[in-house]
Amino acid sequence: MTNMIPEFGQLALALAFALALVQGIMPLAGAARSNAAWMSVGRSAAHAQLLCLAIAFGVLTYSFVISDFSVAYVANNSNRSLPLAYRIAGVWGGHEGSLLLWMLIFALWSAAVTLFSRRLPEDMVARVLGVMGLVAAGFLAFMIFTSNPFNRLLPAPADGRDLNPLLQDIGMVLHPPFLYMGYVGFSVAFAFSIAALISGRFDAAWARWSRPWTTVAWVFLTLGNAAGSWWAYYELGWGGWWFWDPVENSSFMPWLLGTGLIHSLAVTEKRGTFRSWTVLLAISTFAFSLLGTFLVRSGVLTSVHAFASDPMRGVFMLAFLVAVVGGSLAVYAWRSPRIRVRGGTFSLLSRESLLLTNNVLLAAATGTVMLGTMYPLALDALGLGRVSVGSPYFDTVFLPVMAPVLFLIGVGPIARWKRAHLPDLASRLRWAFAVSLAAGLALPFAFGDWSPLVAFGMALAAWIVATTAVSVWDRIRSPAPSAFYGMVLAHVGMAVLILGITVVRGYETQKEVRMEAGDTVELSGYVYRFDGVTQVQGANYVAAQATIEVTRSGKRVATLYPSKRTYLSQQKPMTEAAIDAGITRDLYATLGDALDAGTWLVRVQYKPFLNWIWAGIALMACGGLLAAGDRRYRLAVRSQREEQAVMQPLEVRGQHG
Repeated sequence: MTNMIPEFGQLALALAFALALVQGIMPLAGAARSNAAWMSVGRSAAHAQLLCLAIAFGVLTYSFVISDFSVAYVANNSNRSLPLAYRIAGVWGGHEGSLLLWMLIFALWSAAVTLFSRRLPEDMVARVLGVMGLVAAGFLAFMIFTSNPFNRLLPAPADGRDLNPLLQDIGMVLHPPFLYMGYVGFSVAFAFSIAALISGRFDAAWARWSRPWTTVAWVFLTLGNAAGSWWAYYELGWGGWWFWDPVENSSFMPWLLGTGLIHSLAVTEKRGTFRSWTVLLAISTFAFSLLGTFLVRSGVLTSVHAFASDPMRGVFMLAFLVAVVGGSLAVYAWRSPRIRVRGGTFSLLSRESLLLTNNVLLAAATGTVMLGTMYPLALDALGLGRVSVGSPYFDTVFLPVMAPVLFLIGVGPIARWKRAHLPDLASRLRWAFAVSLAAGLALPFAFGDWSPLVAFGMALAAWIVATTAVSVWDRIRSPAPSAFYGMVLAHVGMAVLILGITVVRGYETQKEVRMEAGDTVELSGYVYRFDGVTQVQGANYVAAQATIEVTRSGKRVATLYPSKRTYLSQQKPMTEAAIDAGITRDLYATLGDALDAGTWLVRVQYKPFLNWIWAGIALMACGGLLAAGDRRYRLAVRSQREEQAVMQPLEVRGQHG
């Protein structure tokens, strides 16, 4: 009976596909025909689809736990000696399983829409669920026909190939679920936009319904990117926290557009403007999420983050991407005349114009990242050679575009809606400008030598904090909603992030030296003493582990244990960094190759304020959650539903009068 369990997973996938088709067709048809019974099918289909995908995911997890190597995916991504925690993480450690996790999360978002949208108009919810059902059907078809996690491998091997050693880490346990929650979450904003296009309803209510969903998706994508960066920092052994890897970029691009979408939705809700731009941003953000999926799963990339190398999968994903984007733009073109009807006007200097400028700059920044990511791939595909695009390109092109974005973060919340007056704005911002100028001139000396780039980064961070303080002072006399304080927290988090990036890039140091037992090396006031290497046996690896004592002014600071691991199943050596983390600095050590008997290559690094990067991201995520939980969204939806309930009998009475 045990051998038949994977077939239950296969059956659950097939049922989920059928239910996705039902969810995609019936509610849309019901909304078009005003058929309440058909519209209600969407909720039931979404719940049933979640149940089927949960069963399929549970079956695959069970196959990993019991090491059922008759399932090809299990045999390729697990091993009997693999610890249980990493066997479970192996469920999403490869292409097929990660796609199943993606679909399970997609079903969770669909079910959440059914649960938290009960006060919304039924036709709008039906259209949203219908659009999500069609997207789910496309992904499930991709999984069943090209990436089935339950394909059999007969006869079953005695043991599996093992999970990629790079993925045997807690960072990779957390990174994909958070990232997929963000990717998939933007499908809700996309579905709301397409539903609004189909219905022709572009009032403030549509933006209000979309805002909390978009903000929560942005929070998850923020945390997913942070988890991936954190994992790369301590696992890959080179000490960097962002490499501009194409797969990293593929998740960064929808984050940039999603940031613009959050702000654009705010303007659409409050002022009724930017509706056309907001719809395009919602479509583009989800399209870039699909583009990231295509890059990771098509085989066009070679990366530690990439999954697949089957061209058939790439063709399918590319066709799906074209269908989604092309279909969305076709609906947009059909409804675009109605989108442009009405809308408030605003002057060149106003909060609307500043937010629009920020959005355009964020879109331009996304374009620079896309160019740096896709250009090498295009050259390679056309047989024109291979080029590498890294930090020098992005430092030269991306950062100059983002600098004015960071400046406008401080000005936008203070400017008035419709029309702002330059003398008034300058008067309110004069002390914030003075504080940022003083910070740029003086703060670098607290860390080392003064340099223009470091001064500029610190001035920007101080500018955001100071202008945020002005904004809070303006609102302190009257109660402010939680969305306002969420914005404040997110902007302060951005300032902390900028300060961390500025300091670590400006003042990090490193040395790579040959060391024998008893040798010492000094770096940034810390003395590292190499005490030799011992052999360590792990659960599924053996390691050469060094002991390094770190002192400062003769006092012990930390003991670091960097190692070189060799995993038994693949005989693959891996570098494991040792890090002593602190509020104001990280001490980072890695063990290189053995050069002679007792002589090793050792790299030590000093990274000031690196953890402020993670702290800033955490503040941004907390700010997003605070904003998404604003009770005004619930009250507004409830009042509109009550208004509709009152108006409908009046409309009927008028028709029969």
